[in-house]
Amino acid sequence: MLRLEGTEIRQGNFALRADMTLEGAQKYAVIGPSGAGKSTLLNALCGFVPLTQGRMFWKGDDITDAAPGARPMTMVFQDNNLFPHLSVAQNVGLGLRPDLRLDPEDEKKVSDALKRVGLQDHMTKRPGALSGGQQSRAALARVLVQARPLVLLDEPFAALGPALRNEMLDLVQELIEETQAALIMVTHAPEDVRRVADQVIFVADGVAQQPAPAAALMSNPPPALRDYLG
Repeated sequence: MLRLEGTEIRQGNFALRADMTLEGAQKYAVIGPSGAGKSTLLNALCGFVPLTQGRMFWKGDDITDAAPGARPMTMVFQDNNLFPHLSVAQNVGLGLRPDLRLDPEDEKKVSDALKRVGLQDHMTKRPGALSGGQQSRAALARVLVQARPLVLLDEPFAALGPALRNEMLDLVQELIEETQAALIMVTHAPEDVRRVADQVIFVADGVAQQPAPAAALMSNPPPALRDYLG
C-alpha cells in the first residue's frame, strides 16, 4: 500500500497537492487536462521530483526521502528510456544490474522476460532497429525483470496507432495480473481508461484527487471531469 499524506509538489509557479492511498494489484489511470501535473505526480512518486510538503509511505515505511532506486516502483517513460548504443538484452539487463555484470541467473531472467514479450529473436539488436511497438515491449521486459510491486507508465504508447496501442495495453494487463503489481498509468485517452483501469485519479486545478472506481466515474463523471472528457 502506497500512501501520500498532505503532499505538495512545487515547481516554479506550479503546485500540485495529493492525499491518497493506492492499493496493491489495482490498475489506476491518471487522467486530466494537459499541464495539470499528471507526469509530475508520477515523477514525484518515483523520487525524480522532491516533495515540498507532506510524507510518502510504503507499507508503513516512510520513503519520502528515499532514492529512486530504493523505492518499490519502476517507471516506463514516453520515450521508453532505451539506450541506443546498447542491445535489447543489455537494455533489459540494466533493470537488474546498472553495471551489466550479469551472472547466468540474471541472463536467464533477461532471456525469459524477452521471450514473454515476444522479443526472443531480437535480443542482440539495438533499439533503433526495432519498431515502436517492439521498443515498448523491450521497456516492458525491463519492468518484468525488476519485479517491483508498483509499475508506473507515463504514456509510453501515445505515439502508437490505435490497434497497436490496444495490443500493448492488453500485454500490460497480462503482465500486471501475472506479477500482481499495481499499475499507475498516465493517459489522455478515455478509451484506455475503460479498457484497463480499476480506479481513476483525476488531476486538475492543482489537485490529484483520491482514486475513484473507473466504471462509475466514467459513466457518471462529476462536472470537472465531464468538461475534460467533452
